[in-house]
Amino acid sequence: MIDLKRLRDEPEYRRGIERKRVRAGLIDEVIEADASHRALVQVTDELRARQNAASKEIGQAAADERPAKIAAAGRLKDDLVVQEKELQSVDARLRELALQLPNPADASVPDGGEDDAEIVRVAGPTGVAPPLDHAAFSEAMGFVDTPRAAEASGSRFAYILREAALLELALVNYAMATIVRHGFVPVITPALVRERTMEEAGFFPTDRAQVYDVDGGELFLLGTSEVALSALHRAETLSPEQLPVRYGGYSTCFRREAGTYGKDTRGIFRVHQFDKVEMFSYCLPEESVDEHERILSIEEEIVGGLDLPYRVANIAAGDLGPAAAKKFDIEAWLPSEDAYREITSCSNYTDYSARRLGTRVKRTSGSSLVHTLNGTAIAVSRMLVFLFEHYQQADGGFDVPSVLRPYTGFTTVAPPSRR
Repeated sequence: MIDLKRLRDEPEYRRGIERKRVRAGLIDEVIEADASHRALVQVTDELRARQNAASKEIGQAAADERPAKIAAAGRLKDDLVVQEKELQSVDARLRELALQLPNPADASVPDGGEDDAEIVRVAGPTGVAPPLDHAAFSEAMGFVDTPRAAEASGSRFAYILREAALLELALVNYAMATIVRHGFVPVITPALVRERTMEEAGFFPTDRAQVYDVDGGELFLLGTSEVALSALHRAETLSPEQLPVRYGGYSTCFRREAGTYGKDTRGIFRVHQFDKVEMFSYCLPEESVDEHERILSIEEEIVGGLDLPYRVANIAAGDLGPAAAKKFDIEAWLPSEDAYREITSCSNYTDYSARRLGTRVKRTSGSSLVHTLNGTAIAVSRMLVFLFEHYQQADGGFDVPSVLRPYTGFTTVAPPSRR
């Protein structure tokens, strides 16, 4: 949630929200609702003080004065009940509106939308397209079966088979081993969370259309383990010595992919179910910029270890999610499309989610909100897409990336004709 005081007092804070292309008039609606809420709080507090004072006067009044004092206190109590109901209504309205406002874009984020990201650096030669694209190759090798998965579950699901299933497990182990080496505590998270958890993580209400709900909306399937990791220190006050706290979450993830009809329909580039290893950090506010760069460097280590050509993009303000003040994408080269495509991302949420979660850090003069950050270590299905193209061999087989061989137990996969 945004900082209402800063929204009122700091023009640059408001400008950061406007750069994310919010609905016209929404910011002013929030400011007006906030002003009404603060005015009602003042009136209600004054009425409550008068009612408390009137109650004390009853005990101090002479016997003949008490009936009048009791009647006056009763009227004040009735007025207070009305006032508190009105305040509750205005409070709910303010919350509803404020939850729609995104975290302001950081000043270092470029203006614009999807096509306006700033390319920070490029690593590795792009090379030429292989004989088969990822979808045709995985089908030919017997690695992926989407037609049968569609019969079982519908479109955008897949069976991952044979050595590809072992490759998937190898990618998870490779990513987890890498981030644990960098101080992240491994966590296997719940796959289902409450609505409150989705909201406090910064995903609701904006991204609700992307999430599967079960039990009539009582529980929701994770789209990323980041959501569950964010709740690990809900309503806690941490000491500065505890920070940064870093977690590496593994979960199966589920996304509706609403709004992507007709996009990436072949293969497993965009699916409803996939496994993912996610990094999540709680840190001091003054350290979150450095922590963001740290997470990015680990992502680059993972992608670079797989010897994939990639580039790093600083995502433009209009293309940022609601919770992110800044986001870096790593885009790997997909030869069959002659283009870079997103393979991981990492975001600095600053205090946006922490304000909803109530996660704070002790200070000498009280406490302040922590900053939270997240980054993808491995989104397995998408990573397999790139490996299928970059590691297929001239004879139709597959060469296992060297960093994965300790986890697979094999170095190559022969083409079907040689099995």
